[in-house]
Amino acid sequence: MNDNPVPRLAMLRFLERVQERDLARTRRWIEDEERREAERQRGMQARPPDPDWLIEQGINGRAAVYVHVGDCHMAGRRSRGVVRDHARQALTEGVNACPHCRPDTRLGILD
Repeated sequence: MNDNPVPRLAMLRFLERVQERDLARTRRWIEDEERREAERQRGMQARPPDPDWLIEQGINGRAAVYVHVGDCHMAGRRSRGVVRDHARQALTEGVNACPHCRPDTRLGILD
């Protein structure tokens, strides 16, 4: 025999309310995560393409130090994207070619 003063049905109704709140919270978390993922995807699609060529500036920010191919892993934070003609011009004016990605070879500039 059940000697609990709280009726079993009342306890089950309480449990149901708790689980409904938990389920609603979980669904909000799912919606939030779906929204974040959609924003991330939109950001990736709106991102401009990586440049084909980079020029890395020196510490002083003025003199160019290296010309890199756009996906070179050695390009530093002070690099900026440039068009092909600008990269060729920099190399012909004496800016060093990155020894790792060899943009001079890819641009057809031989010593």
